[in-house]
Amino acid sequence: DDTRSSEFDHDQLSLKRRSLEDQCPALLVESSPTTLVGSAPSTLFSPVVHPVPMKSLDNSFSSEELEAWGKRMERFIDGQVTYCCELKIDGVAMSLRSEDGRFVRAATRGDGKVGEDVTANVATIDAIPKELTAGAPSLLEVRGEVYLPLSIFEELKAAQIEAGKAPFANPRNAGAGSLRQKDPTVTRSRHLSFWSYQLGLIEGGPEIGRHSQSLDVLRELGFPVNPNVRTVGSLAEVFAYTQHWLEHRHDLDYDIDGAV
Repeated sequence: DDTRSSEFDHDQLSLKRRSLEDQCPALLVESSPTTLVGSAPSTLFSPVVHPVPMKSLDNSFSSEELEAWGKRMERFIDGQVTYCCELKIDGVAMSLRSEDGRFVRAATRGDGKVGEDVTANVATIDAIPKELTAGAPSLLEVRGEVYLPLSIFEELKAAQIEAGKAPFANPRNAGAGSLRQKDPTVTRSRHLSFWSYQLGLIEGGPEIGRHSQSLDVLRELGFPVNPNVRTVGSLAEVFAYTQHWLEHRHDLDYDIDGAV
């Protein structure tokens, strides 16, 4: 997998296609990429049906688009609105399932409805807890991003060049390829890591009213949550958060492709 286009370029092309489909509905077909999430699962790994679909995110590229979104959301929320800001990790979306406090399955997003069972490979990632803390929910689905740290990527690329092999195109594709190895020991050698950012399913756990509370629960259970999460009180502060990380994204040991 040596895809060269960036996530931003891909988003821009998707926006252009969606605009054309809006102007000329006859161009909209069932197989259009604007109607799909991720990609169809392959036949190399067993399929996993997501009980709650793993949906994609809409994009905004300006403060004006952000303000317009905020105004739409305020219609559905009474009282003071607060915003939970997170970095959008440029990795591989993953669903982790735990039962009675024990990790039992990992699945890729796939097309959003059906993913691939990559449990054996994900089990080699040290950042993912295999035993949760006491009092864990009886059923828990955690969503997050598997990523290849940039420092590890540079080491892998240097080793490939020294061995006369074609180097990986970028950390995201290298991480995705590492998860698709038939031999889990190869995956382990790549030193992948993980950030959790969302609850999919939870049974037998605490009541949660805010997204920031769900992140607190994930931390308490032992899942890694990115330290750069911020809760702010205005869209101006949200935009300032995005601009800060636009300027400082290269200070991180992992790639990001925006903020959520």
